[in-house]
Amino acid sequence: MEEIYLDNSATTRVCEKSAEKVLELMTQCYGNPSSLHKKGLEAQREVAHARQAVAVSLGAQPREIIFTSGGTEANNLAVLGGAAAGRRRGKRIVTTAIEHPSVLEPMRQLEKEGFEVVFLTPDADGRVPEEAVLKAVTGDTILISVMAVNNELGSIQPIEVLKKAVKRAGAPALVHVDGVQAYGKLPLRPEKLGIDLLTVSGHKIHGPKGVGALYVSKNARILPRTFGGGQERELRPGTEAAPLIAGLGAAAEELPDWRQSYSRMEKLRDYTLQKLSGLEGVEVNSPVEGLPYLLNFSALGIRSETMLHFLAQRGIYVSSGSACAKGKQSHVLKAAGLPDSRISSAIRVSLSRESIERDAGAPAEGADSVWLARPVSSGKPLCCRA
Repeated sequence: MEEIYLDNSATTRVCEKSAEKVLELMTQCYGNPSSLHKKGLEAQREVAHARQAVAVSLGAQPREIIFTSGGTEANNLAVLGGAAAGRRRGKRIVTTAIEHPSVLEPMRQLEKEGFEVVFLTPDADGRVPEEAVLKAVTGDTILISVMAVNNELGSIQPIEVLKKAVKRAGAPALVHVDGVQAYGKLPLRPEKLGIDLLTVSGHKIHGPKGVGALYVSKNARILPRTFGGGQERELRPGTEAAPLIAGLGAAAEELPDWRQSYSRMEKLRDYTLQKLSGLEGVEVNSPVEGLPYLLNFSALGIRSETMLHFLAQRGIYVSSGSACAKGKQSHVLKAAGLPDSRISSAIRVSLSRESIERDAGAPAEGADSVWLARPVSSGKPLCCRA
């Protein structure tokens, strides 16, 4: 049975160059990067090369790249480390109600420690209004954390307004952006956007799992949350996972021009919508201006788990939302105000640069069953929510 993978927001297939680099460092350049002998220096050079590659992809300096075990650790370091560094200047933190759990859970921990955390509510498209951000940031705000692209709806957040809000309020706040779903798909240039801290992940860009990075601006100060050796500017101590880091660097070097990929994804997304329009009871949850790599829709009357298993039996792999949620009801869709009927039947289709037209049409074709194959009486085509 031919398999069609459409869960790329959860993870991607590792590209050949990345896989080859990981194997090379596991079997040839296997020294500890902190060792001073030949093998250690070989590994250290590979880590330095990867740091340069990630920095170039972000328009940053190599020293501003801190390698971590992934997006979750990078988000924790940014949120907890940023709050710790700024607590003497204020206790107010601004974030949104639709962040990834690796941001929301540290925020709840900070609340227990006495910080005031403001959770901004998105509009029906899953986008936080710019006015809400500007109003929420006050003079005693020490940290703002907003994701660039929502991982369930594909909503693109107004990250360009974050630094504006800080300047307008005269706040000492650091600006953190979770860029995991946007990295390689949108032009993320933290210095130009006024971003102090930016999270990226390897396995979302066809690199290995278990590695990510936190961009820390040369002008930003955060405190470490783990302690030990002096690696990664003492912000992430411990022996560097050189094979995984090198794999991330190779994947970063393979990133295509985002404009060309974006245009192609728009065509594939529109093709998916066209195919879904032949099915009655389908409601599209993603906004029309969202990232085209991701499309969230609901097949009303059919639970997400039922649809997932039904499609998986036909070799079509999608998800019901964030892979980190593990079956829990989506806090993102709930915050966006969707009714329970749409939340319980939501399906997320996520494309990658490897996706082709056949893949994009697969969800509708696979769902062409006794449950869904009913003619649409209105005959109106589907589109994302305007």
